[in-house]
Amino acid sequence: MDASEPFTIDTVLAPVDGSEESATAAEYAVAVADRYGASVHALYVLGRGVVKGMDAGAVDEEDVADNAREFLGDVESVAGEYGVEASTSMIHGFSATRKTRHPGSVVLDAADAVGADFIVVPRESVTDTSPDVLERAAEYVLAYASQPVLSV
Repeated sequence: MDASEPFTIDTVLAPVDGSEESATAAEYAVAVADRYGASVHALYVLGRGVVKGMDAGAVDEEDVADNAREFLGDVESVAGEYGVEASTSMIHGFSATRKTRHPGSVVLDAADAVGADFIVVPRESVTDTSPDVLERAAEYVLAYASQPVLSV
């Protein structure tokens, strides 16, 4: 793209995990989409602890699905307030059998799958030691994404 061409965005990917940081990132994604007349795709990424808990039967899959649906519904509501088209999906961000499957790679694969032109990813909380916030996916996405990335 040369300097005379306008910057265009059709789809903004917002990976989320239910945390406050990811809610903030989703709001930024909606704002970017609104500014560029784009749509938003919110990808709910299940972290290592949740996936291991479900595999072990210690975490109820229906509860996880309900929480994710509620969070994604909130993202869709925010997008609707701005007249931004929104779509959603959910994915495991960790695999016990595939070492190459981690939140960062899942986000980049999803960006390709949905045709994202821009990614807004939450960065880790500086005060929280929990493995939330996409388990340090921001650093990986910033390093390897072919799309522009905003880390908030």
